[in-house]
Amino acid sequence: MEEELNKIKEKCLNCTKCALSKTRNNVVFSDGIPNGKLVLIGEAPGYYEDMKGIPFVGKAGQLLDKILDCVGLSRKNDIYIMNTIKCRPPNNRDPEDFEKEACREYLDGQLSILKPKIILLCGNIALKSFLNLPYGITKARGKWYDGPYGSKMMPIYHPSYLLRNDSREIGSPKWQMWQDIKEIKKEYDKL
Repeated sequence: MEEELNKIKEKCLNCTKCALSKTRNNVVFSDGIPNGKLVLIGEAPGYYEDMKGIPFVGKAGQLLDKILDCVGLSRKNDIYIMNTIKCRPPNNRDPEDFEKEACREYLDGQLSILKPKIILLCGNIALKSFLNLPYGITKARGKWYDGPYGSKMMPIYHPSYLLRNDSREIGSPKWQMWQDIKEIKKEYDKL
């Protein structure tokens, strides 16, 4: 599995399919442990990710690690993390459709090797990259959808959204995320 992923990574490291290749510091391919159980797909690398070449290492990533830790999951032991695109868009703007299309072969390649049972679609960009729904993340989150390779997909809030919405009251985004991560852990424990 790792050898196959490394072949895709090597190709991705040399990718020049879109203009993001000219402005990136690092390709941000993945982090965590390659496994067939649990994959998280984020949106796009931010500043810190671009500097380190690792997804979810800034404040949002620190919050993600805390959320996972609350239910006994960790990126070192339980989850493989990647993004819909592998290079940072300037000023952290949303990726353009042609940029997502240019990167799609790497994303699909990773998934075809891992064939995960559970895929977490982290944020609206990841959601829209996989599901053609008439609504966004606030209505889609917390529900299971059929995914590739027989997987179950659940859209979840991006941790950066949770950082901007700090309330923990019932019904708040942080409260909803807590409900979602408990449901995800319940499914993970069945594997």
